[in-house]
Amino acid sequence: MSYWIIQAIGWIGLLAFVISYQVRDNKKLFLIQSIGAALFCLQFLLLRAYSGCLSLFLTLLRGLMLRKYKESKLVRNKIWPILFVVLFLVVLITTYSGPLSYLAFIASSVSTIFYWTDNPAKIRLSNLCCASPCWIIYDIAVGSYGGAVSESITMLSIIISIKRFGFKALFENKEK
Repeated sequence: MSYWIIQAIGWIGLLAFVISYQVRDNKKLFLIQSIGAALFCLQFLLLRAYSGCLSLFLTLLRGLMLRKYKESKLVRNKIWPILFVVLFLVVLITTYSGPLSYLAFIASSVSTIFYWTDNPAKIRLSNLCCASPCWIIYDIAVGSYGGAVSESITMLSIIISIKRFGFKALFENKEK
């Protein structure tokens, strides 16, 4: 597949993630992020970045599950983040290609733990302080330039979201 097509997939994924942080409703946030994760999953596969690809595939499944967080007691069960972290560890072990592989594991695991809090502030802060910086380094190393820009813009978007809604309002977790 053409280099430019592979890069275009990442730029479309970027758009999905930027939009996701401009919604206040976690259910919509998870849906839009799942679309972005699917696009980056495909891009990582085409770049032969298998740790990132499989981590994002699990992130996609996580996002689809979390869309039902409020409606499903099963989804709210705290065993899920533990199970996902174990699955991310399996991905790390089976796709290990050097220290870079740890970044996909750390980013995915930390964000998963905080996503299960269903707290918009904690979700955004875990991405701002840990997941996005890890993904930026991973993206640059594997050649996902749209991914690196996406994570950079995501960090900026989170800051804008906090400013827009107010930090205190993020902790209120109101559906709108």
